[in-house]
Amino acid sequence: MARIALVTGVGKETGLGFAVAAELARRGDRVWIAARTLAQAEAMVQAVGGDTVPVALDLSDRSAVADLAGRVQKDEGRLDVLINNAAAVAPWGETAAGADLEVARGVMDVTLFGTWAMCEAFLPLLRVAPAGRLVNVSSGAGSHGDQAFGLTTANGMGTSYAVAKAALNALTAKLAREEASAVKINAVCPGFTATFPGGSEMGARPVAEGAASILWAADLPNDGPTGGFFRDGKPLPW
Repeated sequence: MARIALVTGVGKETGLGFAVAAELARRGDRVWIAARTLAQAEAMVQAVGGDTVPVALDLSDRSAVADLAGRVQKDEGRLDVLINNAAAVAPWGETAAGADLEVARGVMDVTLFGTWAMCEAFLPLLRVAPAGRLVNVSSGAGSHGDQAFGLTTANGMGTSYAVAKAALNALTAKLAREEASAVKINAVCPGFTATFPGGSEMGARPVAEGAASILWAADLPNDGPTGGFFRDGKPLPW
């Protein structure tokens, strides 16, 4: 039976969301592709092909999240896979002591609270699926264990982004405990991935490899883990 999947943050063909959605569609799954605007989503659907549905979704708009959940409920009756890929980017070089807290609040609102809203809205649909899988796309930036980009490093990715991803890891653990009997919920770091011009020259891994890390969690067997933080199927400390 083909799965019903929803992938957020599918805004460009070079992105992880696009790669994940394309692979799910290639396998024959029905994929709801969410981008910030309907025009973006429709363009991504055209590029992906397969059994795909374009939807506009702004994670800072809680009513839009609720409306989308209602639409999936009406049209599908269940959701097998939710990939929470959408996130906001912090200003490069943002520090904890010097951050504009209104800007930081915006990053947190999308990356943490927007994803949290998605989880709350879609868990009822995931619970009724034969094997519900929820994947929160996180980052080593929100980890104490990542030696290159983690919380104790001097990388310039921005404090609000790192704090939001650390909180997302914590949320994943709490949700997984609550939903252990029905849905497998994990956070995944796709690694430093070449989703931007010049990324490969900087040592970033191919997008397909980062996408495979996310898909691993979407494809977990019934005896697979839940509540963890992973990269390439291997646990990461956070």
